[in-house]
Amino acid sequence: MRLATLVIGLLAAFVSNVTATALTYKLEANEKACFHSYVDQANSKVAFYFAVQSGGSFDVDYSVIAPGEKVVLDGTKERQGDFVFTAQSVGEYRFCFNNEMSTFAEKMVDFEIAVENEERAQLPSRQGSTSPEQASALEESIFKLSAQLSTISRNQKYFRTRENRNFSTVRSTERRIFNFSVVEGLMMVSMAGLQVFVVRFFFQGARKGYV
Repeated sequence: MRLATLVIGLLAAFVSNVTATALTYKLEANEKACFHSYVDQANSKVAFYFAVQSGGSFDVDYSVIAPGEKVVLDGTKERQGDFVFTAQSVGEYRFCFNNEMSTFAEKMVDFEIAVENEERAQLPSRQGSTSPEQASALEESIFKLSAQLSTISRNQKYFRTRENRNFSTVRSTERRIFNFSVVEGLMMVSMAGLQVFVVRFFFQGARKGYV
């Protein structure tokens, strides 16, 4: 019971030190969209993940702007990205996606922004004790478990992105096969009609010459 209380207390304190935002945004053609996240402590770790799920060539331009208009990250025509950087200054960070290179194609973008403070939470102290109880082995296990869960979450997002792209490729291939079949059918009907016309023309010409 005591062990469960320690685990719950550590998990609650750990979660309180992390703020995360996960969204799916529909980026229209010729649109630039920015999302903001406030960092209230210097040297915090900021994790930024994005993936284009559908639209066009599955690519988008992105940029991360720190306070003072300092460019932290940027890229062009990227399909997905997974970055972790240190926020050296306190303030509002801007995460932008740019689809101005697409004239007609809209993009569906999944992204996640997580801000984690450097300091680790301390375990709650035992009642009646003068110093806080330290359980380094348990603490390290919790943080390793958290890292493994984060890895699993990233892998799930990666496989989801691959599935969406493969499904889009299948739909595009099916559409092309259907269009090719329609064109092929029209060409066969046209050729049959042309053959009938040529045969009738020859017979009509032969009959006229015989008369």
